[in-house]
Amino acid sequence: MPAPDFGEILKESDYAFLREDEHLGKRIMLLGLSGSYGYGTNREDSDVDFRGVALQRPGDILGLSEFEQYVDTKTDTVVYGFNKLVKLLIDCNPNSCEILGLPRDKYMILSPLGEELIDNQELFLSKRAIKAFGGYASAQLRRLQNAIARDSLPQSEREKHILNSVQNAMDDFCRKNASVGNGNIRLYIDRAITPDMETEIFVDADYRHLPLRDYNAMLETLRNVVRDYDKIGHRNHKKDENHLCKHAMHLIRLMMTVIDILEKHAIITCRRDDLPLLMSIRNGEYMQGDGTMSPAFYEILEMYEQRFREAAQKTTLPDNPDMAKIGAFVERINLCAVKGDF
Repeated sequence: MPAPDFGEILKESDYAFLREDEHLGKRIMLLGLSGSYGYGTNREDSDVDFRGVALQRPGDILGLSEFEQYVDTKTDTVVYGFNKLVKLLIDCNPNSCEILGLPRDKYMILSPLGEELIDNQELFLSKRAIKAFGGYASAQLRRLQNAIARDSLPQSEREKHILNSVQNAMDDFCRKNASVGNGNIRLYIDRAITPDMETEIFVDADYRHLPLRDYNAMLETLRNVVRDYDKIGHRNHKKDENHLCKHAMHLIRLMMTVIDILEKHAIITCRRDDLPLLMSIRNGEYMQGDGTMSPAFYEILEMYEQRFREAAQKTTLPDNPDMAKIGAFVERINLCAVKGDF
């Protein structure tokens, strides 16, 4: 089935905001495909999503007005203000980096300043990508593991999957919050005391002088994992399998993307060369009859995780981006925005 005519889609009334909103219109530096059409993993049932960036208005730079982003939920379109996008790029935010890594034919709008932003993408690449993409991929993995723990497995086996996901979530939380080092938390499975359960997860925690807000954030982290798992039993089985395969594909895609950033110093959002593998995962070829991912999938995942670890160790990217160079670049772009030179 041929791809939609995206240029014609943008002419539809649903997208009139791109032409009419005072923050957008001629101020849009670039607007490109996002989601499956951006990655190249689209199917017949794929939605059309757009992401872009717009120049700040003079008042946003010199005055008191602010513009961070325009979000249209009906069309799933997000256009960031230039200054907001820069802040996200400095931290190597995966969703933001993807905007700069499309092939030219996937940009529906691309101004000369938009071209310049893409050409200067390496300004923003640093070892911060290791944590940014690694954390994002870890979140995908937790969702994948939760999805595996479905009702078809014995309750005690499901509990093991949940424990693994909770432990991964807590590892991430502890790395990001030094205050939890003032105590310890132990998660383990034992004979259940809750009715209708054979085994269940227990918590032993010992903390001293832990800020209440950090304690609350830690509990929320645990609650989120369990809540995501509990939702699974209430979803349509076939739909859940579809989501499982989609999560699995995106996990591998994220690994591919960050490896390219670390090794090639380049953002490659559209994975045209990797489509056979990605689409085989997306289409369920690594799904087992019991609704879980096959051992072959986890072998692929382990291979990419190993490549990611090696790339993280060997990368020649700087620890942090050169803020002086970024500052000069941002100043020049914003000067053009103030002068109307675009």
